[in-house]
Amino acid sequence: MALIEIRDLVKKFGDQTVLSGINLDVQEGDLKVVMGPSGCGKSTMLRCLNRLVEPTSGSVVFRGQDIMSKDVDVRALRQSIGFVFQQFALYRHLTVLDNVTLALRKLRGVSKSAAIEQGMHQLTRLDMAMHKDKYPSQLSGGQKQRVAIARSLAMDPAVVVFDEPTSALDPVMVREVAELMNRLHSENVTIMCVTHDLTLARLISDRVVFLDKGTVRAEDSIERLANDHTDEQVRTFFGREAA
Repeated sequence: MALIEIRDLVKKFGDQTVLSGINLDVQEGDLKVVMGPSGCGKSTMLRCLNRLVEPTSGSVVFRGQDIMSKDVDVRALRQSIGFVFQQFALYRHLTVLDNVTLALRKLRGVSKSAAIEQGMHQLTRLDMAMHKDKYPSQLSGGQKQRVAIARSLAMDPAVVVFDEPTSALDPVMVREVAELMNRLHSENVTIMCVTHDLTLARLISDRVVFLDKGTVRAEDSIERLANDHTDEQVRTFFGREAA
């Protein structure tokens, strides 16, 4: 059984259908990359996984349980599916270490000393320990990204979900993020990443899922999607130059 099974997932906002029947699996240990043009529903799909957005119909099964079931603990679900947001979502008034440890203390009830130990472990893992007393305004975009990842990893999630992780970063930082994601994957961290960034996709995965107009249109290597796919729109999307 897959770690996450998405079946016939539909999301409507009023009369607008954003997701129109998504079917997708994420296996334990995957580094799953989902690509598609702006507005195709990538971020909405991610937010349905931990019910930041409520699906209209269909199912998302996580560890064998439908997340829409009445007995699902949504708070526990969100702790198990770590989310790294596009704009990092760090608290500006908290230090790096406090940002990383806050959820451990408030949601898990972990003691301050134990939370600091776990927080420092993750910051060290991501080469950010020396910045523990800084505030987000004192960090570069890439450093903020690492803090957001450390915060997610501190909760020991089953999967870490990245929403456009390089949208605010320059090409050098894109490669750094790719190296970091590959390192985490080599350490058996399950990752799901949505991106429009061909450079990032090529650096982290051999296969990608192509999402368009709320449905999965294809899943294959970028090279085959660019050169061999029968749909011209798919070939055009993957045949463009990486930014």
